[in-house]
Amino acid sequence: MLSQILLTCRGYFRSVRQYQTTHDVAAAKAFWRSGAAGEHVGLIGTGWIAQRLAAHLHAFGFRVLAADPYLTAEKARRLGVEAVSLDDLFRWSYIVSNHVPDLPSTKGLLGSALFQSMRDGATFINSGRGAQVIESELVAVMRQRPDLTALLDVTFPEPPLPDSPLWTLPNVVMSPHVGGTIGDEVTRLADCAIEEFVAWDAGNPLRYQVTSAVLETMG
Repeated sequence: MLSQILLTCRGYFRSVRQYQTTHDVAAAKAFWRSGAAGEHVGLIGTGWIAQRLAAHLHAFGFRVLAADPYLTAEKARRLGVEAVSLDDLFRWSYIVSNHVPDLPSTKGLLGSALFQSMRDGATFINSGRGAQVIESELVAVMRQRPDLTALLDVTFPEPPLPDSPLWTLPNVVMSPHVGGTIGDEVTRLADCAIEEFVAWDAGNPLRYQVTSAVLETMG
């Protein structure tokens, strides 16, 4: 996600599309590109992954906005994020990244009005769940707004239906749900679980304890 955000701020995805059409270096980049310093990134949800992402974003000078009904003022201060409404998050952010858990209350959460309100050249990243997006409405906006980019690691259904326009829209990039633990990361994950067990067995505090309070903040 961090790499996709940084690439967006350099105009990577949009310029690649224009380069394929124009075959001209200058013409491919003939639009305003913000860079990272001071740019707005909007996080939908403030669970563990979003919190870690926010910390990395601060190191690059981003201004981080967050929309989460469970985000308290104290937690926002601790995370260094600005709590805003979902509407304002889409209007103000150059990159919107979805981290909402898959719950009945979040299905169909993201639709046409939100996508249509995005800034010129903005990017929507979905690594949450596909059912949170109304696909037909996202498709309609992406057709109307070639300046926008959608980076989708999840869809609903998964994969999309064979005739889904998501397969062919030039400003939609889909990956086959590559988020998660793979390769040597599995060993690291196991080591973490073992370390937590050893700490629990010794009566020491846990770093990643899941409590009812944590679950509530995840929405």
